[in-house]
Formats: sequence, C-alpha cells, structure tokens
Amino acid sequence: MQLTILGAGSSAGTPVIGCTCDTCQSADTRNQRSRCSSVIQLADGQVILIDTSPDLRQQALRQGLKRVDAVLYTHTHADHLHGIDDLRSFCQLSRRQIPLYSYPEAVSHIQEKFGYTLREPAHFWDLPVLAVHAVEHAFEVCGVQVTPIPIMHGRIRIYAYRIGNLVYMTDVSDIPEASYALLQGVDVLLIDCLRHQAHPTHVNLEQSFALIERIGAPRNILIHMTHELEYHALTAVCPAHIEVGFDGMQVMCG
Repeated sequence: MQLTILGAGSSAGTPVIGCTCDTCQSADTRNQRSRCSSVIQLADGQVILIDTSPDLRQQALRQGLKRVDAVLYTHTHADHLHGIDDLRSFCQLSRRQIPLYSYPEAVSHIQEKFGYTLREPAHFWDLPVLAVHAVEHAFEVCGVQVTPIPIMHGRIRIYAYRIGNLVYMTDVSDIPEASYALLQGVDVLLIDCLRHQAHPTHVNLEQSFALIERIGAPRNILIHMTHELEYHALTAVCPAHIEVGFDGMQVMCG
C-alpha cells in the first residue's frame, strides 16, 4: 500500500497568516504545509483517508484524489475534522455512503455537530452521505485490519492507527504504557513533532525523538509541524532513520 501525506502542518498551517519568518516566506514547497491529514491507497485501489482537514478540497485537487472509501478520525479538533463537508464530492463521484471510524466520544461529537452528514443513500447527493462507527478494538475496513492505538493529546484520549506495519500518530503528548504493545514490530511511523519548545498537548522535537527511539521503527517521518520548524534546518538535525514529512510525500509500506 502507499501512504500520501496530504498535509504535514499544524492547526495554523504554513505559511501562517501575517507571518514573515523564513519558513513562511520560503519558496520551497516542503515548507508549505496544509493542515494535517494523510491518505492510504490499497493494492486493489481502495482509499482510506485519515482525518478531514479544513484543507481537504485543495489537498484532493493537488493530489488528484477522486476516491475515498473510508475515513479514520484521530480526534475531533477543527484542524482534523472540519473538512468533513468536502466528503460530499467523493459521495457524489461514487454514489456510495462513506463509513467513518473513531473512538466513542469522537463519534458522539460528530453526531452532535455534523449530524446532517449522517444519512442513508437516496436520490440526491447534494450533501455528504456518511455513516459513523465507534471502534475500540482492531477492526476490518476495505479488507485490511486497522488497530486503533489509544494515545494522549493533553488531557484527552485520542487514537493513533496501525495499518499493517505502518503507524500514523498525530497530536500526541504521551503514550500510555499499555499502548506500547500495539506498537511492536512497526516498520514505518509517522509521528507528531510540533516545534522546538515544550507544549502541553503535543510532543516537541526532543520528545518526538525520544518516542521514536522507544518505539524502534526503522523508518520515521515527522508530521504536524508549525512554521517554527524549517524543512532544511530540521532535516540537518535528524538522524538517518528520521525524515521530515511534507505535503505530497509518498511512502510505500507493507
């Protein structure tokens, strides 16, 4: 399967509105980060989307994305959820309902705030046609096993996801001890790396490196970065097994 990073940025994106720092002024596209999301294309052509950022429309157009078969939500903060309405385009193209998966509290939030999207297929496709499912253990979607991994985002419990030997872990501040068992044998890890300074709800660069070493994946890719982290400067301090993610980056994985 192939993962494509749709967005490697934090909640403000990069460039940040009104900012004139070197990263925001950079002409290098690897410093131009839309809000955090990724997509996995399976061998049979099915597509699993991870989160619906507010930049989903632009991301889909940029990457030529025309199909979404399921969505995994890590959590329901605006930068990971509020592009949900743009799923209607994929419903219109496929004339099929798209299933959404997350933890029970996230499902309740989606039902409360975006209930208009939760509909059965009918004759009209002017709105998203979605179905939401609460998951607490490994489940199958698009013919592959997906394992939700509880992690902490400040004071709230959210999900990382394991698909095969790939783990997608954004917005993490701590990993509960019990979750490490679900991270054994990982080959590719995409992991939160917000900035240099400590933050109450995200790991910073030093903490991200420490989690990477404990998890032990041979390939690691940093995501969810603010404009404080410039691509080339960050690459220069990364060990060989750690890469700086960027919008459009493609990762082959088993």
